[in-house]
Amino acid sequence: MGADVSCYESGFRRLWAVVAAAPLLTMTAVAQEAPPQPVGEAPPPQTEGEPDVAAVFEERGLLTPKGRWVVEPSLSYSHSTATTVAIEGFTIIPALAVGLIDITEVQRDTVTAAIAARRGITDRLEVGIKVPYVWREESVRSREVLDGSEMDVVSRSDGHGLGDVEFSIHFQFNRAVTGSPFFIGNLRVKSRTGTSPFDVERRDVMEDGQRVGVVYEEQPTGSGFWAAQPSVTMIYPTEPAVLYWNISYLWNVERDLGGNEGSIDPGNAVGMSLGMGISLNNRTSVSFGYDHNVVNRTRREHDVGLDPVFERVQVGTFLWGLSHRFSARTTLNFSLGMGVTSAAPDMQLGVRLPMRF
Repeated sequence: MGADVSCYESGFRRLWAVVAAAPLLTMTAVAQEAPPQPVGEAPPPQTEGEPDVAAVFEERGLLTPKGRWVVEPSLSYSHSTATTVAIEGFTIIPALAVGLIDITEVQRDTVTAAIAARRGITDRLEVGIKVPYVWREESVRSREVLDGSEMDVVSRSDGHGLGDVEFSIHFQFNRAVTGSPFFIGNLRVKSRTGTSPFDVERRDVMEDGQRVGVVYEEQPTGSGFWAAQPSVTMIYPTEPAVLYWNISYLWNVERDLGGNEGSIDPGNAVGMSLGMGISLNNRTSVSFGYDHNVVNRTRREHDVGLDPVFERVQVGTFLWGLSHRFSARTTLNFSLGMGVTSAAPDMQLGVRLPMRF
């Protein structure tokens, strides 16, 4: 599939950002309502920055205050497995196939270390940048079942380097009012600074003189395409939980690669996420959510006029998150994603440590 694979990980990060931020919004609202103090006693001191705890998240309800910075190192791990069965022959009865059966199992592991920075331009507008470094390994094991072979054909490849740098802008449309939802508009632009799949060494898989597949000798660290993703986030505080949803559209820019590749138009993706967050205490919260992306067909046009179409892909992920605030300036976020569709990664782990200055 030629679609922008990073959109899955981006959707995962986008959803977790909302999930983690949501319960802290509730704690913020509670913190702002100070309890009555006995006569003659001074009120407890307020911790600096407590009213804008949610400012440390990507799709937060309270953006980074004007003139302040948020620096966020992060580390994520993703594991995917897929098994395909290809049959070249014919079927006598539904239970009996005559011909060559090829079974292929693919395992892919990806580790991404990133550093992100965000700055508040106004109290309702912020800009950000994210620079990732990617390690990726892929193992492919295949066997032709009906040709008498008892040996698996195994190929491994890996790669590491700079990933696709991202730029973002967030704008909060309305003020947060207790009992009312508020909305945030987001725009993410992804570059192609990472190593493209078309720039690494590859080996064609030939059958009857025709190319039927490609095996990477080195794994790419980027998608090879520019992309832009506008989205809208709604957050609705309601004690003791916070509800949220997010809708997005990912547009991958068509690129003419020339040569045998021709012009490739990656499939665009429509995304939706929803869920809730619950505060356990004034420092710790848990979150549950679901993220779904529909990646449209990818088209490739050769000089000879061929236009193969890759089918639409459904990518669904269930998310669980845990957030703990160490101080007014530092929060540790842990997230776990589990794929619920065949195209989604089996498991995604993420750790982020946003720090405000």
